[in-house]
Amino acid sequence: MSETTVRVEVIIPTYNQADFLREALRSVVDQDFSDWKVTVVNNISTDHTHEVVAAFGNPKIQVVDFANHGVIAASRNHALNDSCAEFVAFLDSDDWWSPHKLSQCVARLDQGNDLVCHAEEWRSETFSRVVKYGPQRRTAYRELLLGGNCLSTSAVVGRTRLFQQVGGFSERADFVTAEDYDLWLRLSKAGCKISLIDDVLGTFRIHSASASSSVARNCAAEMAVVASHLTDGEFSKFTKRRRMGLSHYAAARAYHKAGDLISARREFAQAFRFAPFNMRLYAGYGLTVFERLRSSTSSGQA
Repeated sequence: MSETTVRVEVIIPTYNQADFLREALRSVVDQDFSDWKVTVVNNISTDHTHEVVAAFGNPKIQVVDFANHGVIAASRNHALNDSCAEFVAFLDSDDWWSPHKLSQCVARLDQGNDLVCHAEEWRSETFSRVVKYGPQRRTAYRELLLGGNCLSTSAVVGRTRLFQQVGGFSERADFVTAEDYDLWLRLSKAGCKISLIDDVLGTFRIHSASASSSVARNCAAEMAVVASHLTDGEFSKFTKRRRMGLSHYAAARAYHKAGDLISARREFAQAFRFAPFNMRLYAGYGLTVFERLRSSTSSGQA
């Protein structure tokens, strides 16, 4: 099968996740849709990544060694820029798909849509839950920017030429971990027709709880993306402040979940400064104060 006739190219960036990669590749090989190729973009792994790929013995799976220097967007772009496939799909090497993923997504794309995103199962060692993306109104540019990200990279399949036309994933250092959100925003702004599938067609693997350092990096990246798009003159000062308040609120919730109550209260304070009329802030902040008092009481009784 020549590259120009392949309908879907699956791009899998990876670094030292050989055993997870085996599961990801198996989920592609097991698809009931066969018109695909896989490009594994290997960030110079030191494990048995090459052996895992070779063991499949499948000419539709290739591995490319590429040093991304900590910018996963560069790995995705490395394959995306050279792709001649009609559609492109992204799969993180620690995630996997259901056997009907590509067939259902391509069918929806063949109906005239430009990008499809399906529901996922989020799974860790201790819990599992279904996450449905959207809703549809949230995929419009203004709603997507003001309401926050509502799509997921490993759940997306889209038209390759559109990804290429908008320049692929941003490789800005301050966007790292939120570069996908920036891409969905640029695609939506360019008129990309986005369709959502409520069927669970993939699994997103959740590793150990995020450390505060990871939360800080993720939240800072999301805020950088938002700030870059809010420079558009169509947004009022009030709208910009409300959106930044939402970013700080999301950061506060993330810190709270990670168990860092001091950082959570700091972010709640920032959220109050930007958007004092957001009633959710009061409940969230009150909960951190209650947990702090409960912890202090427990320590005093010990």
